[in-house]
Amino acid sequence: MHHLVHQLRKFINTVFALGLIALIYYQFDSFIELQAPNSEWNSRGRSMIELNLNSSDNLSDPVDVSTVRSLDICTGLVVHFGYSSSCEFLKANPHCSSDGLFNYLKFYYCDCDEGAFGAIVLVVWLVALFYLLGNTAADYFCVSLQNLSTLLKLSPTVAGVTLLPLGNGAPDVFASIASFVGSNTGEVGLNSVLGGAVFVTCVVVGIVSLCVADRGVQIDKKAFIRDIGFYLFTLMFLLLILNVGKVSVVAAVAFVSIYVLYAVFVATNEIVRKHVQSLKLDAVTPLLPLRVNMFSQGHQDDDPIRSSLLDVESEVVDDSQPRNSLPEWMWASNVAIYSNQMKFQEHERHLWGWHDDAIEVDRPWFSFWSLCSLLEFPLTIPRKLTIPLVEEETWSKPYAVSSAFLSPLLLAFIWNTQDDLSSQSKIIVYIFGGLVGSTLCILAHMYTRPDQPPRKFMFPWVLGGFLMSIVWFYLIANELVSLLVGFGVFLRVNPSILGLTVLAWGNSMGDLVSNIALALDGGDGIQIALSGCYAGPMFNTLMGLGLSLLIGSWSQKPESYSVPQDNSLYYTMGFLILGLLWALVILLRNDMRPNRILGTGLIALYLIFLSLRLMGALGFISLVGLNKL
Repeated sequence: MHHLVHQLRKFINTVFALGLIALIYYQFDSFIELQAPNSEWNSRGRSMIELNLNSSDNLSDPVDVSTVRSLDICTGLVVHFGYSSSCEFLKANPHCSSDGLFNYLKFYYCDCDEGAFGAIVLVVWLVALFYLLGNTAADYFCVSLQNLSTLLKLSPTVAGVTLLPLGNGAPDVFASIASFVGSNTGEVGLNSVLGGAVFVTCVVVGIVSLCVADRGVQIDKKAFIRDIGFYLFTLMFLLLILNVGKVSVVAAVAFVSIYVLYAVFVATNEIVRKHVQSLKLDAVTPLLPLRVNMFSQGHQDDDPIRSSLLDVESEVVDDSQPRNSLPEWMWASNVAIYSNQMKFQEHERHLWGWHDDAIEVDRPWFSFWSLCSLLEFPLTIPRKLTIPLVEEETWSKPYAVSSAFLSPLLLAFIWNTQDDLSSQSKIIVYIFGGLVGSTLCILAHMYTRPDQPPRKFMFPWVLGGFLMSIVWFYLIANELVSLLVGFGVFLRVNPSILGLTVLAWGNSMGDLVSNIALALDGGDGIQIALSGCYAGPMFNTLMGLGLSLLIGSWSQKPESYSVPQDNSLYYTMGFLILGLLWALVILLRNDMRPNRILGTGLIALYLIFLSLRLMGALGFISLVGLNKL
């Protein structure tokens, strides 16, 4: 079974890599041909904005302004009045481009002539970007977070409410930030985070409830009320920001601070609970209560709800697992489906890394799978060459030395993508990056061994892996948002609808698979699954949208930052609040036991929400704030 899954992942990676190769080939093959005379192609800035119709002298046909403006994005591209094709329109208006490494409009309209091949490649690349986002979290970011937690000697209580949610919510957080960094795409991030929250709290909780309805399991009442209460307060604060339409730095900091308050509350309560446990006092259980050995056949306490994730100090653990750290599998529980490695034995060290030698099989020197291994390099090698990993099982001195040299150059490349830099400034940045990289490369070569990762100066290595994982998150998330905006143009729909559906569903797949699997496992897994369904979306809302708003307000200070206006967000938040209240009422009436009424009601609520949003956007029904696409 393990071998089949490994081969399937290799095949999928190969398909994704072929899509990437096709994009690269057409990007460079026709780059020169697309350059318009006396014009400069702007490859950055996500300039999917409405064109000024009155300034165009090339429009020989009458323009249906209402039809053109209804597209709202790169107006005139699809209908291309006065031009023979959309490609000709792009050549005459080079500022209508996407903010990504690839220009998806050029690829689809010019290179592929709006054909099926282009559509297939872009769909494959869309799925690949979702996979890369989750895989970077599982195989790189979570490893760095775990090592960082160990080096900083964070207690399980602190790590459980700070670094752990960041690891599992990283795809949503960085996708939201990437949408706000670009111009006129903040509504994509808002719809993605809130749409994902509705999906998780309704669909995932609903499916989990249906799966465990006959087991009569009881979840912790006080922990559930605490999570629901904080989340409702978060949504009320966000609703106030959307209603005002502007946010200052102080307001953005206050919004992010809600999670800080939540983390302090949980950590303080856990410390108090541990100190008064001997007195049998009643205290609120901490975030995500579970047992470290929940997947083993070990000793079970009389009260499983009191067996906390954060009690690992009192558990007997393997020597490879530091006593002050969280269980290793928890660091990527919501994104483990994207990892190239899986854990099958309780006491086997969990490898979150690209380690193709994990499976030893006899096979000829050349085969279909060896060809797949070669073709998937474009997806794996760039990250391995720029993200330092110091795990025992995945250690490679050549990769470590190359990451020390190439990481500064990658940062220099990203810095030089800004439009307002002169050519001289860009050259200076590259020279500086090369000098820093050469210095780090020499040090890495001198003070590392081929057979084992470094034992000294671990903090710079771990911090480097953490920062470079964030850099790759930015690159992938920015590309994902750019492609979704491009799909909005191809399909003639508002990108916010794609954020509400495609982006929200894609980033929620980890929650769906992992939480259902935990619930089906039984025992404490049900408590973990339901807690994660509320704590996860709350973290994504506070940190994803909070940091996005903070970045936006900081860039506009001392003026307030104008929040993207999308009246449909009020419907999304209304259904989200309704789902939270439905779960609260049904669970309280049923003695905190999930049942079919809870699950059926939540799933039906999401279907109603999705139907109203889509029908309102398509113009089938008329609702205030829901305009046509």
